[in-house]
Order: sequence, then structure tokens, then C-alpha cells
Amino acid sequence: MADTTAPTESAPQVPEVPVDPLDALGAAIVARGKGAVLGHEVAYGELTIHVEPRSIVDTLAFLRHDSACRFAVFIDATAVDWPGRAKRFDLVYHLLSLVHNRRIRIKAQVTEEEMVASATGVFPGANWFEREIFDMFGIVFSGHPDLRRLLTDYGFRGHPLRKDFPLTGFNEVRYDEVQKRVVYEPVRLTQEWRQFDFLSPWEGGAFALPGDEKAGATPQQGKPPTPNTNR
Repeated sequence: MADTTAPTESAPQVPEVPVDPLDALGAAIVARGKGAVLGHEVAYGELTIHVEPRSIVDTLAFLRHDSACRFAVFIDATAVDWPGRAKRFDLVYHLLSLVHNRRIRIKAQVTEEEMVASATGVFPGANWFEREIFDMFGIVFSGHPDLRRLLTDYGFRGHPLRKDFPLTGFNEVRYDEVQKRVVYEPVRLTQEWRQFDFLSPWEGGAFALPGDEKAGATPQQGKPPTPNTNR
């Protein structure tokens, strides 16, 4: 007897969207952060999480000891200056997990007057990095065992990696032959230095520049160009 049952059409197969393991890890960290972790993002194959400044130490401890994270290697710490922003600085930490072969970046927005807890209790290797941040940006770390300037001299004013710090600095250091000691003086820019043209620094630009004759411009009046005797 012939089978008269109509064949049933199978439902079309929907391809599964592959889940990025870094994105899944970031979502899990945000879910377990209980409000301390504000969010996460994956860019250029790297995971970044955003945290509150007051939660930095707790987040670092969680990332180090949690079995799904195991970020036990402290790579470095630094900061980024955004002068036009209310929370001026981005405080950045980088960690590495040798167990899972992953890296993570932790970022926190910090104001100019805000004090951040030191991470040396979780990662002792953060000691000199926090000193460098304090020296270059002026961010103060509470609970640091030895928060002193690291790269600048004693009595240095300002923080050189802030965007509003002048490129020439405030003071210059030189050895005075008369006083027989190192002296600090305010920076003085000579007029010759201001007219530096990258061609003949000793003349200060008071001569005819190469190419003026091609443009039909009137050459600058001054000393003639020094002949090149090396040809």
C-alpha cells in the first residue's frame, strides 16, 4: 500500500552567530561587577572595561583571583590627559593572563583633584608606575608606600605630560662656571631661536632661502648664503 502522507518541510537552518570570547568575558565581568564595572568594549582584538575610580583596587583583585579571569601579570599603568573634559584624566591599567592567554585594559575617568587608591596592595609592581603617573600627570595615589617624583628633579614645578604644560618647561638647568655649581634659571628664548628655519641655525634665517628665485619672490635681505665647500 502506497504511503499517502505528505512530506513535511524542514525549517530552514539559521546559522549561529559566533560569540567573541572577549566580548563574552567582558559581559560576564560587567554582570559580576555589581555596578562597579560600568561597561566593556572589544576593539582591535583587545578587551577594555570601564570602572569607577573608587572600585579600581577591588576590580583588579577580582580580575587577578577569579578563575575565569586569572589576570595575574601586571603589565603597566599610565594616564591620558583630556584638558577639555570635566573628568580630565583617563587612568589606564594593563593586565595579562598567562593561564588563558588574554590581555585586558582597565580604564577609569579621574578628576584633577580626585585621589585614587594605590594598587600596590594587589600588584606590588604598580609601585613605580604610580610614581611615574604622579610625577608626569599629578594624580595622587592614597596608600602608596613611597609616592615621590620619579623622573623629574627635586623642586620641579608642574607635570610634564599634561597637555597645558609648555614644551620648553619653566626652568632651565646649567652649570655656572662663576658659582661652580648647577643653577636653575627661568627659560629664556632668544630671537635667533624663534627664527630657526631648519636650514642654517646659526644665521637665524636672515639670508636668501633656496627656492625664492623660482617663486619670483624677493629674497630676504641679509647675509649671503654660506657656500658649501663639501661638494
